[in-house]
Formats: sequence, C-alpha cells, structure tokens
Amino acid sequence: MTEPSAVTEPGQDEGGQDEGDGQPLRVSTLELFFDLVFVFAITQLTGILARDDLTVADGFRVLLVFGVLWWMYGGYVWLGNARTPSLAPERLLMLVGMGGFLIMALAIPEAFFRDGVALGIGYLIVVLVHGWLYQRVNRNIARVAPFNLIAAALVITAGIVKGPAGYVLWALALAVPALSPLVIKPRGRFSISPSHFTERHGALVIIVFGESVVDIGIGAEGHDVTVSLGLSAVLGLALAAVLWWAYFGAADDERAERSMTDADPAARPALALAAYFYSYIPLLLGIVAMAAGVKQAIVRTGSTLPAGPCWAMGCGVALFLIGSAAFRHALRIGTQRYRLGAAAVAVAASAVGLSLSVAAEMVLLIVIVAAALALERRTAPDTVEA
Repeated sequence: MTEPSAVTEPGQDEGGQDEGDGQPLRVSTLELFFDLVFVFAITQLTGILARDDLTVADGFRVLLVFGVLWWMYGGYVWLGNARTPSLAPERLLMLVGMGGFLIMALAIPEAFFRDGVALGIGYLIVVLVHGWLYQRVNRNIARVAPFNLIAAALVITAGIVKGPAGYVLWALALAVPALSPLVIKPRGRFSISPSHFTERHGALVIIVFGESVVDIGIGAEGHDVTVSLGLSAVLGLALAAVLWWAYFGAADDERAERSMTDADPAARPALALAAYFYSYIPLLLGIVAMAAGVKQAIVRTGSTLPAGPCWAMGCGVALFLIGSAAFRHALRIGTQRYRLGAAAVAVAASAVGLSLSVAAEMVLLIVIVAAALALERRTAPDTVEA
C-alpha cells in the first residue's frame, strides 16, 4: 500500500489500473500531440550540433537548454500519468503549455544571446500551466512548483544579463529543479501508472528517432539522388535502426514496465526519476548528437569531415549506450557491461571519420552496436545485473 500522503487518481488502484474495466491507463492523443512540439525543440538542438564549426561551448549550451526543457517535459508526463487531460479546460491549458514550449523552441538557436528572455518567458508559461493543472490532481505539487518557478526566473534573468553570468544562471536553473528530489522526497507523494509511463517515454523515443530520419532528408535536400547519396542515406538509417534495436528490439521497454509494476508503489516515483529522467538525459542527447552528425555526413560520406560532426556521431552513439545501460541498471532489467564497453569504442571510432571517411565511421559504429547486442543475446538475454 502507498503511504497515506500519496494521491491516487479516482477510478484507479495503486498500480495505475482502472478499477472499472481492469485496463491500464494509456497515453492520450493530446499527450502525443504535446510531444511533437517538444521534439521540435529537440530538432532545434540538433541544428546547433550540426555545425561544421561546432565548439565545446556549443555542446555546453545544448546540455543546459536540454536539461531545462527535459525537466519540465517530465513534469507534464507525470501530470498526464496522474490524470488524462479529458476536460475542455484542461485540454485548452495543455495547448497553452504547448505554446510555451513552442516559444522556447523558436528561441533556442539564440537562447544565450538575443532571444534569452523570450525563451525564459516561454518557460514561465510552461511552469505556470503545469503547476495549475497538477494542483487540481495532487496538491503535493506545491512542494515542487517553487523550484520550477525559481528556475524560470533564473532563465529570464540569464536572458537579461547574458555573458558569463548568464551561463552561471542557466546552470543554476538546471540544478535547482533537477536536485529538488533530494530535498523533497517523492516517495509516497505521487502515484505512478507503469503502463502509461513506459508507453509515453517509449513513444517519445520513437518520435525522436523519427526526427533523426527527417534530418537525413534535410541533409540531402537540394542534391541529386545518386548511388552515393542513396547508400549514405541507408547508412544513416541503419545507424538509427541499430540504436532503436538496442532499446526496443532488446525489449527494454517491456521489461521496464514489468519492473515498475512489480515495484512497491511507494518506491515507483524514485524509480521513475532514476530510469526515465536521469538515465534518459544521455539516451536522448545521444540520438540528438548522432542525428546532427548524420545530417552533416549525408552528402559527404566518401570524404572526411570536420571534427565536430565526427565527434557528434561517435559521442552520440556512446551517450545513447551509456543512457541505456543506466536505464537498465536503475530498473535491474539486463546486463550493462557490453553497452558500456561499446560506448568507449564508439568514442574512439570518431577518429575514423577524421582520418579515413565518414562512411567508414558510420559502418564501424553500426558494427560496434550490433556486436554489443549480439554478445548480450548470446550470453544471457534475460540476466539481471546488479
């Protein structure tokens, strides 16, 4: 049983099951619509990483923006997990929240320069809508909402002051909410429906993978469809596919749902944070970075590339593997050592794109991930590693 302070949605038991027909809570079409706007923001980050003159500062900016975006996206997932937005006022407010995310997405390319305040205002809209909707379902959100408001104020202030001080404020805007669970223990204060939670995040991963395929088309835009272009596009698709296989082909989503369902309901919020917030940061950033590299490589696979795109691909694959290993570790659903080993090799593979050709790097990355998955399956596909 959950602790007395937990709030369970009427009509559902602690496992997120509907008491009326016994069916688990599922993701609504409005939530998927919401995700499309969030993923547009992700593609804006891909555009930053796809530059030939990519710098460490660019990567740092992407990390900060993604972290702030990801925290509030997670807040809306928890909101939908508590109650499906079915009433007209709730749906309208969700659309307002989507508008806030859209403003943020449009401001991302110049978030640390001219459009910093605009991004902060969009973030404030997202925070206010989230807090208002959530308090109608679970008043424990009042413990979290102040941290979100502080983060929004810090982002707006960063947009005003800019410069080095702006970076410090951005870092604080990420740290304040992300570290808030250490101050506010979520155990027993929120109910988690495992079926909805895993389905929503799985759908998000699919959409982000879909955007990586769109980036292949963007990279090829305006060029003749030659044999070389066709082969490079297929390599880009294969690289995305092998990462898809690492998550869905290995049935991690299904095993994650079982693990969440079997867990003590009071312990699920902490599991959700570990697996679906912290572990998903490198996982999603990995797809973004990989897509940025492929976008640049698509018409130049027969030659070498500048360091930025090559490192983006290699490090992107590595980040994805690290994130998926952390995800498995959090939920204790499978081995991690092969993925971590493959991540180290993937980073080293970036040198191949610099010295030989980007096509060779893409092929090598595909082989590295496929080999790690084959070793997993050969040794113990269902082994649970501590």
